[in-house]
Amino acid sequence: MADEKKLGDLKDLYKSLSWQLLEVTENAAIAAARAAGQGDKNLADKAAVDAMRTALNLIPGVSSVIKIGEGERDDAPMLFIGEKLGKGDINIDIAVDPLENTNATANLNSGAVCVLAAAPRGGLIHASDSYVDKLCVGRDAANYVDIRLEPEENVNRLAKALKRRSNNELTITVLDRPRNEELIRRLRSTGARVRLIMDGDLMPCVFACFKGVGVHAVMGIGAAPEGVISAAAVKLLGGKMQAIWKPRDEKDAERLTKMGIRLDDVYTQDDLAPGDDLIFCATAVTPVMTTSKAVLEGVSFFPGGAKTSSLVITRGFMNFVPTTHVLDHTVFEEEGSEFRLY
Repeated sequence: MADEKKLGDLKDLYKSLSWQLLEVTENAAIAAARAAGQGDKNLADKAAVDAMRTALNLIPGVSSVIKIGEGERDDAPMLFIGEKLGKGDINIDIAVDPLENTNATANLNSGAVCVLAAAPRGGLIHASDSYVDKLCVGRDAANYVDIRLEPEENVNRLAKALKRRSNNELTITVLDRPRNEELIRRLRSTGARVRLIMDGDLMPCVFACFKGVGVHAVMGIGAAPEGVISAAAVKLLGGKMQAIWKPRDEKDAERLTKMGIRLDDVYTQDDLAPGDDLIFCATAVTPVMTTSKAVLEGVSFFPGGAKTSSLVITRGFMNFVPTTHVLDHTVFEEEGSEFRLY
């Protein structure tokens, strides 16, 4: 009986923590949305970072450590690697991107999201803000593709796994970067459709595990923090992610090696996010689109409040979470908001 009660308590704690972490990304998204459209990506990024840091510090009984985060690459505001937040007996690791796609936020374009992954201590890899070559697919293709194969072979295998009659029925998402130009050319040579995105390959990696949203795979070199965060979601959803570290320079390679990273190895979702009790939370700042639909709506404001759209994934459930936030009770009541519950 004692063991059953302990297990029940842990499950309740895990579920409670997932909703508390959702509040972290929601608060960050609202803060970033207030700064959106001003043409200043660092202004929006700082707003998200400050809101996320404050919210993480306020989770009762929890101590968090940032295992991999943003900021080193572009001298932006950041939750830095190794930063400790909160004071409590429950220890968790965090992989975080306070504001994925800062350019989209600055210009009020689609694709901006506040996102994190969490796990009990030791459940997320510790690494620097570097780059990784990524391959993400959903459950149906997990046993067919391999990042060590030529991209043409992976496209052919993906078509077979997804029962497509031709490669032009596939859509591969790739970051539009010079470092990915050769990959893009080779993918297009197979007949596959290539969706180029200006920023933000994290959510496409997650959506590769969904059916009916027009993301069949994500390939190419992108940022490592986004890779670790998306690996947690991919693992929870039963998909496959492979990554090979791509240091920016010799100094970066030396740092990664000192952190225990094996530069020649292929890392899977289980290597990047080895924990079992993973939590993934994402809240859209601006609409998060695929080739066929908006999967998450952006933050919208109304007198006295805001609405957010989020995605929460744990080992026990996955929820799309629309939330109405009352930010100023006086204004909310005076304006007779349509969102009142009475």
